Amino acid sequence: MSFINDNFMLKNKPAKKLYNMIKDLPIIDYHCHLQPKQIAENYQFKNAFDLFLGGDHYKWRQMRTAGVDEEYITGNADEYEKFKAFARTLPRLIGNPLYHWTHLELKRYFDIDETLNEESCERIWNKCNELLAKPEYRAQELIKRSNVEVICTTDDPIDTLEYHKALRGFSTKILPTFRPDKAVEIGKETFIPYVEQVGVKTYGELVAWIKDRIAFFNSYGCRLSDHALEYVPYAVGDAEAAFNKRMAGETLTKEEIDSFKTAMLKACAEEYVKYGWAMQLHIGALRNNNRRMYDKLGPDTGFDSINDLAIAEDLAAFMNHLEMSECLPKTILYTLNPKDNYVLGTMLGCFQAAPTAGKIQFGSGWWFNDQRDGMEAQMQALANLGMLSAFVGMLTDSRSFVSYPRHEYFRRILCNLIGKWVDEGEYPADYVQLEKIVKGIAYENAKAYFNF
Repeated sequence: MSFINDNFMLKNKPAKKLYNMIKDLPIIDYHCHLQPKQIAENYQFKNAFDLFLGGDHYKWRQMRTAGVDEEYITGNADEYEKFKAFARTLPRLIGNPLYHWTHLELKRYFDIDETLNEESCERIWNKCNELLAKPEYRAQELIKRSNVEVICTTDDPIDTLEYHKALRGFSTKILPTFRPDKAVEIGKETFIPYVEQVGVKTYGELVAWIKDRIAFFNSYGCRLSDHALEYVPYAVGDAEAAFNKRMAGETLTKEEIDSFKTAMLKACAEEYVKYGWAMQLHIGALRNNNRRMYDKLGPDTGFDSINDLAIAEDLAAFMNHLEMSECLPKTILYTLNPKDNYVLGTMLGCFQAAPTAGKIQFGSGWWFNDQRDGMEAQMQALANLGMLSAFVGMLTDSRSFVSYPRHEYFRRILCNLIGKWVDEGEYPADYVQLEKIVKGIAYENAKAYFNF
């Protein structure tokens, strides 16, 4: 029997009972990196490599760790040989969530119970490819069979959202998410080309353009923004002077960079409040560490890691800056460094406000924390310091159309954690209340929080 069975990761009786209450609930994937174009065009995957390995830098990192040559990862090797190289790597990933995710994907989408390794590789490759050739395995059908109610993609302000428009009749809501990093990150090399592409000449024009684009995204049903920040900036200065200096080709000080970013984020936040959006702040990634490989492959190819910064003072000052101007929107704080779990867990309580339950959220275990220990640590910190029952739950943060078993993975971990507290007598076996809690975290809280 497959180790992916009904009781997978459910280690106590309350956990099994709780999981049965939520296992069939729809999925709200409020943050992911699926391509709207692929959904709109109902993309047909060429083969199992295209589906499982085409853009998955989680897998690429581990293949490199296993000593696989880059030719068989992102290079020009035959796609079956690349898939086989991953199959050889997978049995070595004991304790890594990739081992669980991969077998959940094989089981849920292809009804494959055997483990993937070098010996089973050809059989699994052939079975997957046979099914992928069928219409019911195209992009839209994979979404439908995953029971996904809402998908929020990640989109640049300059995007026309034409594919979102084309998807308005699709059974799953496909909504954009506003990601203005290129207009905010004034210190990066991408800033000047981006501003030139937008076609604005002054700081005032840039702010007006951002506000106009927020209104445009809102007209397409957008309910969230997303900001990827190495750290949350806080400085009050002359943002217009910093803009002019940067556009003249001069180098800015950190104070000038932070004053511009603070002003731009505040301008965005004012609009988010107007439209009732939630603002996501992803904090703490140290990106593109391997410059040689970045020059060869570009960003998001597996060469990022966790940063190690003191984030509390500037984060508190930034949120207070918005609060004092009455423009602090619903906010989700994610940390890539688990050392900051209690920093964020305590920061939430300083800015909660009616009428929204859990207005300020501690985001689910993100990226390197998207595994059992990371998710449990995030939820335990939230439970210790705040209100776990108000948590908006899981997201995929994925580029893969078969990543939705990660919601199953999260739900099993959630039920096992709460079931353990019940089993050990730390919470009564009140299944009426427990059902409300687990259904809220798995589905209902997100639906209400984002107003989907």
